[in-house]
Amino acid sequence: MPAEPDAIEIRVVACLVEKQRTTPDVYPLSLNAIRLACNQSTNRDPVVDYDEATVSDALRRTALRGWTRLTSGAGSRARKYRHLLNDALSVDSGELAVLAVLMLRGAQTPGDLKGRTERLEGFVDLGAVTEVLDRLIARGFVIRHPRRAGQKEDRFEQVLGGDDAVELVSAEPAPSRSTLRPEASERSPLRPEDGPKDDRAEAGGPKVDRAPSVEEETARLDRLEADLLDLKGEIARLREALGD
Repeated sequence: MPAEPDAIEIRVVACLVEKQRTTPDVYPLSLNAIRLACNQSTNRDPVVDYDEATVSDALRRTALRGWTRLTSGAGSRARKYRHLLNDALSVDSGELAVLAVLMLRGAQTPGDLKGRTERLEGFVDLGAVTEVLDRLIARGFVIRHPRRAGQKEDRFEQVLGGDDAVELVSAEPAPSRSTLRPEASERSPLRPEDGPKDDRAEAGGPKVDRAPSVEEETARLDRLEADLLDLKGEIARLREALGD
């Protein structure tokens, strides 16, 4: 068995945590119910398509880690499973809710977590979420990612699953535009604005449009990326509000 759990184990145990909180009347879960929970298309990133054998193998490995165990529901003959993650990691209810969302949906901002843990925990404000994240970071369960261009909040990700379950993002912040531009002494002695002027423009003839510079094109792409990220965030919040 690998020293660290893989992405399949992470998904399986997180689904057990989620369903314990959101549908307690059908918890513990059968093998097929866990498979369906793993493969559902909402509230999952990435969306997967595990078969029962894959889920069963993952449950065997998580049981050896002390994360899950085989049990049975009241009056049920079916083999059912429950998680033991809160005891195995010694985390409280709020910490377990945040970890579950990070395990199911990948890196999230505190605002994302505040909305997406509503059904699991219900934090009073962003400050409460941040306090939980700080505790999880201190224990080595979560890491903080630097902000991307156009983002207003840091993003956080669980690291229970090792490197193969972690989004690889450079820890170094992106260089500023000023550092990307060469100093005046390093620039080419001949710039477009230093070249021969267009006599037609000065004489009132048709003006020739100047091609955008590298800096202008880069700034335009940055603005487009920021707008796209904001739009994706709005769509995600709308889907969450609609119960998707």
